[in-house]
Amino acid sequence: MKRGADQIALPLDWPQTEGESRFIVSDANREAFEHFRHWSMWPVKATVLTGPRRSGRTLLARTFAERVGGRLIDQADTRDEEEVFHAWNDAQDSGLPLVMVADEAPPAWAPRLPDLRTRLAITPIARVNQPDDKLFGALIQLLFADRGLHVPPDALRFMSERLSREYWTAERAVEEVDRFAIAERARVTMPTIRRALSQARMIGDAA
Repeated sequence: MKRGADQIALPLDWPQTEGESRFIVSDANREAFEHFRHWSMWPVKATVLTGPRRSGRTLLARTFAERVGGRLIDQADTRDEEEVFHAWNDAQDSGLPLVMVADEAPPAWAPRLPDLRTRLAITPIARVNQPDDKLFGALIQLLFADRGLHVPPDALRFMSERLSREYWTAERAVEEVDRFAIAERARVTMPTIRRALSQARMIGDAA
């Protein structure tokens, strides 16, 4: 069974279901994405996945764990250390991988339990970075689509160029625009977006 699990390969176009398609691959997360596609090459059957919250890190980890029969521990750096320690050992015994999603990776994540600290020291780390231009624009477009809204290309470009590149910022910006448009009974156009983001103090008045 262990040999078979090692040979599971993720397809080149993975993720592919409706929920999984929300994970948009770009240079900001491609290294982490490829890390999971080649999990049979990990030195141990466990990995730490870190990155900003709202970055899709848990979606990526959960999708992988479900596909290969592994286990996910979210917010692992805040969980009971004995639990994480035993899960790490179980993964080695079963050959089914453990993914530990954490805000901080070793050495910043430094458990007090010596045995867990030793195991984390040999565990590979994958990182999701803040969004690049491609991902940030695609994320804004996706968040508008979730609300049934279409954002014009020029307005999307305007937002991508003026907002800070953070996952939380993209979510907040779309929420502010939607709220403003509803209150003003306005369509989502460039002037609406400009006024909404200016009112929310997310861009300067002169932007």
